[in-house]
Amino acid sequence: MPRPRHRIVVLGFMGNCPIAGVIWQAIHYVVGFQRLGHEVFYIEDTSRPPYDPVALTVTEDTSYAEKILGQLAREFGFEGRWGFSPRYRSPQETLGPLSRDAINGLYRDADAVFNVCGSHELNDDLELSNRLVYVESDPGVEQIKVDQGDEATRRYLGRHAARFTFGENIGRPEFPVPLHGLEWLPTRQPVVLDFWRTTAPPPAGAVFTTIANLATGGKKDITWRDSRYLWSKLPEFERFRLAPTVCSEPFEMATHFKEADLARRFGEAGWRSVSPDAMSVAYGDYVRYVQGSRGEFTVAKDQYVRLNTGWFSDRTACYLAAGRPAITQETGFTRLYGGTEGLFAFRTMEDIARAAGEIGSDYPRHARAAAEIAREWFEAEKVCAEMLGRIGL
Repeated sequence: MPRPRHRIVVLGFMGNCPIAGVIWQAIHYVVGFQRLGHEVFYIEDTSRPPYDPVALTVTEDTSYAEKILGQLAREFGFEGRWGFSPRYRSPQETLGPLSRDAINGLYRDADAVFNVCGSHELNDDLELSNRLVYVESDPGVEQIKVDQGDEATRRYLGRHAARFTFGENIGRPEFPVPLHGLEWLPTRQPVVLDFWRTTAPPPAGAVFTTIANLATGGKKDITWRDSRYLWSKLPEFERFRLAPTVCSEPFEMATHFKEADLARRFGEAGWRSVSPDAMSVAYGDYVRYVQGSRGEFTVAKDQYVRLNTGWFSDRTACYLAAGRPAITQETGFTRLYGGTEGLFAFRTMEDIARAAGEIGSDYPRHARAAAEIAREWFEAEKVCAEMLGRIGL
């Protein structure tokens, strides 16, 4: 029996922040829902000026955002079904094929409006929808704000008909923050496997890599029950800076080190660095960088780790989809998957050395296992279908 066809809106920020990681995160939802047979629309309705990754600046000029969204729509099958509304402009205008009236009609009538990464604040038009679905990619902070009595956060979250989170331990005993009656549904990043799959082995000389932004600072740090929980990945990378040394092999990070001294310390520990700028603009190059890696070594944010959220990186899921094994910091995700073949979790430097040794002892086996984990747990149609089922569609 064929599935019913639904009208689904994906709200994201790949025009407002058109860097590869953000683009792929949203595209996986768009294409995942499309492949289930649904009519999918992509909308950005934002009060924030966009970032131009070529000029490396935030600007009120929307020409790059409009160009990249048009390109993505043609490439990924939502041409004619997207709109970009820069609310900071007066009079307000809407770019792309969807008019303001058409967007508001979708808000009223769509079967579901997925607010991916909580990318959209509430506004009068968006509140026309009673089918808003919140998708949280950064678990911990919002739950703490609610526990601390933040009424604005409570209202914002409560205005959504359902709330999904990448923190798959939220609501379980492993996660210590009370939820105060707000239901959180576990989910994870959908990945369109054929966008990443490759039959080619890593090239000669390939190393473990990762792509990271180390310049985020502490803008989302939060104090809860006398402990400070950090949002930046840099402190965790600092803790495990010597990982290449203990593994006796170089690692590579696509990042900008904020300070020369920081770059020197990581370099002395065996880290190579490359600029992420080109692959941030050319999202196909981002895929090829992942495919050209031996695997991924990365850390998780302090918030995800110490709160036992069960969070898992959407980027690491892409490495797995490419058949590239991963060594990543334990957040509690091994309750569900990973921890042995193809995907290793660590808490200590000894865990890292052991994982690298295991992968090196039989790389083809671990590459196959990585791809199998991606197929079993992150395949886009499966994840998107589960989400729709949880909200009754």
